[in-house]
Amino acid sequence: MNPFHLAITVQSLEPCRTFYRDVLACEEGRSSDHWVDFNFFGHQFVLHQDTQFQKPEQSNNPVDGKAVPVPHFGVVLDWEVWEKLAERLKQHKIEFVIEPYIRFKGEIGEQATLFFLDPEGNALEFKAFKDRSQIFSK
Repeated sequence: MNPFHLAITVQSLEPCRTFYRDVLACEEGRSSDHWVDFNFFGHQFVLHQDTQFQKPEQSNNPVDGKAVPVPHFGVVLDWEVWEKLAERLKQHKIEFVIEPYIRFKGEIGEQATLFFLDPEGNALEFKAFKDRSQIFSK
């Protein structure tokens, strides 16, 4: 699989830099006074600072009776890595938008998922599939 590249705008670089580096344990790469890139679970993720940036309103979509924030981004992890990340987030006292839970338990596409916000209010979802070959199963 090819790594993706995602760049997002933030108003305040340092709290986000600390969050992605220290809470999510993403390795920091190149940077300047106004941007920093990270190894985001094998993908290139860049924060660009714009102090005038006004984040658009976020909406949500009902899924499983929960309000899934849209837009959001994240990564599909191995099951054990997802479990460790969920624990790490709890240890850092991250407030979940959607607490870690299992969807489709015992069914095709069984998956673990969780949602939370970064310091700028960007929604992230991390998930894992019990059987990764079922990521696109119906």
